[in-house]
Amino acid sequence: MIFLDAAATTPVRREVLEAMWPYLSGEFGNPSSHHTLGEAAAAALAEARSGVAKVFNCRAGEVTFTSGGTESDNLAVKGIALARQAADPALNRVVISAVEHPAVEESARYLERVHGFAVDIVPVDGEGLVTVDALRSVLKPETALVSIMYANNEIGTVQPIAELAAVAHAVGVPFHTDAVQAAGWCPLDVKALGIDALSISAHKLGAPKGSGALFTKGRLRLEPLIHGGGQERGKRSGTENMAGAVALSTAAVLAAAEQPAQAQRVVQLRDRFIDRVLDTVPDALLTGHRSQRLPSVASFCFPGTSGESVLLELERLGVVCSSGSACAAGSDAPSPVLLALGIAPETAQTAVRFSFTSTISEADLEAAAAAVETAVGRVKRLAAPQVG
Repeated sequence: MIFLDAAATTPVRREVLEAMWPYLSGEFGNPSSHHTLGEAAAAALAEARSGVAKVFNCRAGEVTFTSGGTESDNLAVKGIALARQAADPALNRVVISAVEHPAVEESARYLERVHGFAVDIVPVDGEGLVTVDALRSVLKPETALVSIMYANNEIGTVQPIAELAAVAHAVGVPFHTDAVQAAGWCPLDVKALGIDALSISAHKLGAPKGSGALFTKGRLRLEPLIHGGGQERGKRSGTENMAGAVALSTAAVLAAAEQPAQAQRVVQLRDRFIDRVLDTVPDALLTGHRSQRLPSVASFCFPGTSGESVLLELERLGVVCSSGSACAAGSDAPSPVLLALGIAPETAQTAVRFSFTSTISEADLEAAAAAVETAVGRVKRLAAPQVG
């Protein structure tokens, strides 16, 4: 099997399993307990937090452990907007892009539905990019928060986050970015990016599912979503997932160290794969920006086919990939991300996404490209009207 669905999840790294194992066995203490076992757990949690903070280039106290990217996005969007509205009731608008993950979009819609916020959508161009002018045009004096993802999970387009954050800051608005897909492939230095909040998820980095982290700038007020024991400096109550925090920290540190070399290597393999597919599959349409995209994502529409049929053929040929976001699995509606790019609904329904781990080989991508040619050709032949 050639696994090309790393944007959905990644295999757990052995180093991560070894690091987290003690906290699934003998080191079972609660970090809030004031005895030897609890103190050992608290020390391990502090070390894990420091590891993530080094990757983010922030203070350890600015890192909040969560259950994953979805919770981190919810906490950022709802928590920042509600805290700012509490301080100034006039702040009742949030800005998101037209290609956000549902974790951000639905959080904004919750604010709209329950708390009376207005949601302003920044359009993207045909390659999925948000421009500085587009963002500037939707900002208003009542804007409480801007949330624009670092890199898109379906098409791979990477946004100019530092430039966009500067536009928001020029009018005094904090900026959050969903960096779940960017983690491991793009630098996460929050100072260089000039952002106020950033979300990541463990299972996109080679750690198990069920753990995530949120950076929030020290003085930025945050209304918690979960109340109780006041863990995570009051930002996220509940006994911490010790093994998950250690796993996330270990994976993030390893990925950050490997990122420059691995990104450069995989970009070359990705571009050869894209060229091969475009050369051998008639009418294939690359979606997203040609170069300003994640090293790990190549996404296409194959007009004249069914995306789901192509996926089934590819799996028969030993290639596992997806038709887009794993969070929309089972839906036959065209992707809102592709529609936002101006792609026709009937074409958007032919989408297939190939996403790679950092260890993907040239041989695997060559075999996958050949499988794509075969699979798309077979689906088109089966869909063609039968003569006679």
